[in-house]
Amino acid sequence: MTENPAATDETLTEEDVYEVLEEVIDPELGLDFVSLGLVYDVNIEQDSEVYVTFTLTTPACPIGPQVSEQMKEFVGDLPGVTAVHPRMVFDPPWSPEMMTEDAKFALGF
Repeated sequence: MTENPAATDETLTEEDVYEVLEEVIDPELGLDFVSLGLVYDVNIEQDSEVYVTFTLTTPACPIGPQVSEQMKEFVGDLPGVTAVHPRMVFDPPWSPEMMTEDAKFALGF
């Protein structure tokens, strides 16, 4: 049986990063940041440094530092990642329309 080279390819992808970011949970809503539409962008530079642009449901939300630490921990555990740079922004402001359909359903939207 010949091995598929793509199956053993360790290249880090945005999908890999989004997948682990699903482990970052908003403690108030009980849903992950990706489903809530709080992760705006993932950028991988030099195949190893990950930049995550995210927001919070409100600027007054106190969990920003906790979320940044979780992102560094979870994304940093991916093979090949040398640094994680979470960046919190409030423009554009988050709104419930940014959630996945499943998240909207779970929260009654």
